[in-house]
Amino acid sequence: MTRVLLTDDQPLVRHGLRVLIADRPGLEVTGEAANGEEAVRLAERLAPDVVVMDIRMPGMDGIEATRRITASSGTPPKVLILTTFDDDAYVYGALRAGASGFLVKDMDMDQLLAAIEVVAAGDALIAPGVTRRLIAEFAARPGTSPPSPRPVAGITVREREVLILVGRGLSNGEIATRLHISAATAKAHVSRLLTKLDARDRVQLVILAYELGLVTPTWGQGRG
Repeated sequence: MTRVLLTDDQPLVRHGLRVLIADRPGLEVTGEAANGEEAVRLAERLAPDVVVMDIRMPGMDGIEATRRITASSGTPPKVLILTTFDDDAYVYGALRAGASGFLVKDMDMDQLLAAIEVVAAGDALIAPGVTRRLIAEFAARPGTSPPSPRPVAGITVREREVLILVGRGLSNGEIATRLHISAATAKAHVSRLLTKLDARDRVQLVILAYELGLVTPTWGQGRG
């Protein structure tokens, strides 16, 4: 049974998620938090497998709560950010804080439940739309210049191609189609990249792809 801690300052959102999760075999809500401070305390006391975390909350926000939860000793829970596209400015901070993925509040409910299961299984999930907006957020920052593409030691030419596509938000299936390889082969390439680059999950690969200059937004144009 995957134990889920819900964190959102809106009681109706928490109630809706609780009802939704209750109908999903293999998932159970182990607690609810209304802000970041409460989420940190409950995560330590209840030891959930996944924390569904809102970003904008009074007091401690979801980014700081995520940072504290993922930095805890032992085996910390996975954190799945609950966001809206209006939260673009917070996405990179949440990634850096250790979030394993993102949920969008207007996404299909079955996708939301599947995302919780994916993260609980140790994988990471980041919606392609969020990835594109993450890159656009970098582009919109004043005084920022694009990083120059740099060689990545220890990976093959094919793995570099896969890393670029991961950075653009493509799924394993989409990578397989783009490179004319099987989905299993694409998954194997991603697994090897995680090991070779000492990345915690797919989300960290997205960050690396950007920081290595492999994914380049249209600089100087903001988010129109």
